[in-house]
Amino acid sequence: MTALEKINAPPTHVSGTALYDWDHLVQEDRAHRLIYTDPAIFEAEMTNIFGGTWTYLAHESEIPNANDFITRRLGLRPLIVVRDGDGKIRALYNRCTHRGTTLCRWDKGNAKSFQCPYHGWNFLNTGKLRGVPWPDGYAEDMRDPKYNIAQVPRVESYRGFIFVTLNMDALPLVEHLGPIAKVIDEWLDRNPGGKVVVCEANRFRYKGNWKLAYDNSCDGYHVAYSHRSLLETENRFAGENAKGMAYYRNSPDTQPMYMRYTGHGNHFKDKRPNLEKRPGGLWALESAHPGMEHYETKFIELYGDRALALLDLAGSEPVNINVFPNFSLLGNHIQVFEPVSVEETNAIWYGTMIVDDGSGVGDAITDINALRMRTQEGFPNFGEVDDIANFEQIQRGLMALEDEWVYMNRGFGIPDRVKTHTDGTITAPATDEAFMREHFKEWKRLMKARPNLAIQREP
Repeated sequence: MTALEKINAPPTHVSGTALYDWDHLVQEDRAHRLIYTDPAIFEAEMTNIFGGTWTYLAHESEIPNANDFITRRLGLRPLIVVRDGDGKIRALYNRCTHRGTTLCRWDKGNAKSFQCPYHGWNFLNTGKLRGVPWPDGYAEDMRDPKYNIAQVPRVESYRGFIFVTLNMDALPLVEHLGPIAKVIDEWLDRNPGGKVVVCEANRFRYKGNWKLAYDNSCDGYHVAYSHRSLLETENRFAGENAKGMAYYRNSPDTQPMYMRYTGHGNHFKDKRPNLEKRPGGLWALESAHPGMEHYETKFIELYGDRALALLDLAGSEPVNINVFPNFSLLGNHIQVFEPVSVEETNAIWYGTMIVDDGSGVGDAITDINALRMRTQEGFPNFGEVDDIANFEQIQRGLMALEDEWVYMNRGFGIPDRVKTHTDGTITAPATDEAFMREHFKEWKRLMKARPNLAIQREP
């Protein structure tokens, strides 16, 4: 028996006839309401997208030591992400191979093995069955690999970010990321040693489809309206010094920021051109929060000439980096979208800290991270709630059966507004919906495909 087992994925075609006309449901400038509301389409997405392409699971800093584990999901599949005793990162199905119950009921921990709480089957963290109670009750050899835990066959990490896929034909991860990898590099390399450590998260659940969050991930059109109260709060005491997202308030298309689509559903919105190019230029955008003025004054007194550059490490990087279908880097956060049902989604915002890499920042690490944590409290608590309200109201609006279409045509058909570059990437103003039109091309490609899915077991 081989370690890989072919999965007979539910087809998106019946007897050679398309179950859906994907080209009708997703057109150049609009998408049909069914793609957000139809349970059958959602079920197909769990195979063709959350299975058929690279999906983000976790960060290596969450499992730094041998035998560390966390529990996560790949679409609807419960997983245990573990670093085994040899340091190999695995994504085990969190399902006992006996009767299917959840094997590990803890969110995280350190364990060399997992024991099923139902009947006591015990598995090594490599996935191999270690033993069963009273084995004389079985006529067959329980060392048969079919009893070992199923696991995701392809697990790859890019600079600490762990992605997985069940698709044996998917490109290697670095090729799949393509040009977006350079932007991820820039996001990391501003930190000492080019590293971050993931902290605890702000966790939200909204009553809406998962794609509503990804549709919003590069959207600069909604900011001045949906986040008006946040903009007013950020700039209440700012005077002439615009804070936070204030560059969206008047004429955002005339600002130097832009969006870029890089392929495979990935894109980013770059607001960094708005920054003053000086030490402290990033920190200057941070809005006030209780105690900040006093803390900032003490910080400058303590670190002198280094203070402004160090404060930039606490500031929120003004770029939204989005890797289809479920991963975003925003400010200093890692945001992850987890589908729960066709009309329910988890939106999770993980904080990040910097680490001492021996470059001389070490004496300021604690103070920088204290400020960094405070800056990371703002948007999840005051901005994400705006977005979630929009998602839930959109899902409600899409229940209007006769009004079928969602439009994504801002910037569409205007000469020279959307530019295609020699490397194949596409740029447009930050308020355009070119990113949405492009990532839906990838969605449609995946939904039309018949991915070569497999699971793996230890032989």
